Amino acid sequence: MRILFVLFVSFFLPYHLEAQSSAETMIRKILSNQETAWNNGDLKTYMSGYWNNDSLMFIGKTGIKYGWQTTFDSYMKNYPDAESMGTLTFEVIEIKKLSPIYYYVTGKWMLTRSIGNLFGHFTLLFKNINGNWKIISDHSS
Repeated sequence: MRILFVLFVSFFLPYHLEAQSSAETMIRKILSNQETAWNNGDLKTYMSGYWNNDSLMFIGKTGIKYGWQTTFDSYMKNYPDAESMGTLTFEVIEIKKLSPIYYYVTGKWMLTRSIGNLFGHFTLLFKNINGNWKIISDHSS
């Protein structure tokens, strides 16, 4: 019985760790792609990390906004040019698995700009939707 348990753990544990690691790697890649898109002035590609749905929730200094388009429009209004966008850097503090399809991400964001730097923190809820990890909720302050 003991040998059976050891064989079971030896077989399934690496698969579980690999799946978790794979999801975390994909989430980190999405954040990296967002940094790159932002720093290239490409808000449309930056937004590809978000769930393109009216139920996307974004919480910022002005309150709660719903919807991908509303979030995109807000970014376009608040960051209309390269000078206001500056250079974005994310620092991931923690990625926590909540379930096989949900991950919670906490981190810091920094904008280095000639008109004055900005910085804050974020919490993101990622969901695996049809095999793609997407941000379904973003609280940035």
